Amino acid sequence: MKDLSVKVFRFDPGCDDTPHLQNYLVRLNEGARVLHVLHAIHDEHDPSLSYRYCCGSGQCGSCAIRVNGQSVLACMEEARDEITIEPLELPVKKDLIVDMEPYLDRIASLVPGTEFRMPTPEEVEAIKPLRSCIECLACVSACPALKVVDFEGPTAMREAMRLSLDPRDSCDRISESVSEGLFTCTSCQACWKVCPKEIQIPGKAIEKLRELANKKGLTLPRHQAVAKLIKDTGRSVDRIGTSFLEQVPEVLEPYGAVKGTVGFFVGCMYNLRLPKTALDAMEVLRRNGIRVIIPKEQICCGSPLIRTGQLDFLETLKSRNINAFVFRNIDTVMTMCAGCGSTFKNDYNCPFRVMDINEVLLKYEIEPPARLPVKATYHDPCHLLRGQGIRTQPRELISKVVDLVEMPAICCGSGGGVRSGVPEEAAALAENRRKEIEKTGAEIVISSCPFCEFHIQEHTDRPVKNITTVLLEGYHEKDRKKTQVPSC
Repeated sequence: MKDLSVKVFRFDPGCDDTPHLQNYLVRLNEGARVLHVLHAIHDEHDPSLSYRYCCGSGQCGSCAIRVNGQSVLACMEEARDEITIEPLELPVKKDLIVDMEPYLDRIASLVPGTEFRMPTPEEVEAIKPLRSCIECLACVSACPALKVVDFEGPTAMREAMRLSLDPRDSCDRISESVSEGLFTCTSCQACWKVCPKEIQIPGKAIEKLRELANKKGLTLPRHQAVAKLIKDTGRSVDRIGTSFLEQVPEVLEPYGAVKGTVGFFVGCMYNLRLPKTALDAMEVLRRNGIRVIIPKEQICCGSPLIRTGQLDFLETLKSRNINAFVFRNIDTVMTMCAGCGSTFKNDYNCPFRVMDINEVLLKYEIEPPARLPVKATYHDPCHLLRGQGIRTQPRELISKVVDLVEMPAICCGSGGGVRSGVPEEAAALAENRRKEIEKTGAEIVISSCPFCEFHIQEHTDRPVKNITTVLLEGYHEKDRKKTQVPSC
């Protein structure tokens, strides 16, 4: 048996003005689940506590709640000491019970046509990854887009894709999806990561729907323009000055002994919009004994095309980028753009290892920088945190040089083609990010993605810097202190 202290969200609209968190102490067996915590509170402390449950085995979705801010099934989540239990981020009816009906009503049903044909084995296999949904709405609760725009939501998009693959359905699910907000998804992957059935809604549903929409000529005009730019120039953004690739040789040798060698895939933003940041990163790598090989023929990774469903010449981009590194016998390719790294790791079939720059720097045990008297907060890029599973490494590096204040890991609105295609949504999500930054009291914002850095900087008065830039500032401070003449 063990004693657990927990906080539970309480709110009865009939008699409470505002919600509050109530403290409870319960005694449970080892391995107990959060649902057992709620049972214990209800049976032993307060029978007025309201919550939903049914099967108790992760199959019905009734008991979906949030534990420490994360959407989970109460019957599957292990109970731990000092947890906070809250309802999903949906309208609250009472305590942990939310109003699910408006969102469940948005989920389409199969509409048979006049001709009937059963799905082929191949069609059944295509449908399988989408059909295990238990309609718990954990994904809806986690979706950032739903908080700022009118959007049917990830559950509805998943079902639309499932129905579009089913020959028994007679409706035009593609056109419907576009009108219901298909292009408002930021590809943040929050829905996938909280799904108890691990349904890959962004990749298996939304991006596939966008691909089908593209074939019907329904791609947003701004997304078409980005695709044309990539096809014409090999880059997803316009040139505004001298590129990073024009400022560096193909091989950058370290300043001391060689500890390792990596190939560098720079990406469009660091090449054309934020080349100074990429140059800062090269200085940090060279200072720490890392030789960097930079193929000049590399082009856009294709992420903007994948996220918006425009795949016509994607294989050409992949082939050119892979060959650029294979030709030089490079066995480790480093990225510093979260989107590029996620694309290489998840959408390419690479014959080499792909590592984010945060992983590379920690692998080679970098020289400690001088500490700076700065309070900073860190923004987790979606394609780094959820796309690559990289969370602790940036924080470890940041903590070497400044004081870190945490904030919630929420989408800034720059991904999934939303910044270009639905700019008002991107701005609204950035405003939510700005509010969280303000709460921290941080002097600077640190991130590890050019799109996030560029987008957030437009919506906050705090300087937004890449991790490597802050490390380089720490090294400059260290060098300055070494060269100071001691006073008498």
